[in-house]
Amino acid sequence: MKKCAIGLVRLYQRLLSPLFPPSCRYNPTCSNYMIQAIERHGLKGILMGLARILRCHPWSKTGVDPVPDHFSLRSHLEEEEKGKN
Repeated sequence: MKKCAIGLVRLYQRLLSPLFPPSCRYNPTCSNYMIQAIERHGLKGILMGLARILRCHPWSKTGVDPVPDHFSLRSHLEEEEKGKN
């Protein structure tokens, strides 16, 4: 099942993504984040990837947001900012 989900993301990367200008505000890109999340967290990684896609909009912060070691739907950037306050 993990291979199927990753295959769908890779299909998107090869066929649909080149048709649009680069617009991801994070590093790694949202599609690469989803692949890494699925590899690390199994099918829960799909939820993490979808949450990341929903966070990727013009008003969000930008920066490096790696896949966390533990399952979380929150951004690494949000957790850092929460720790500063």
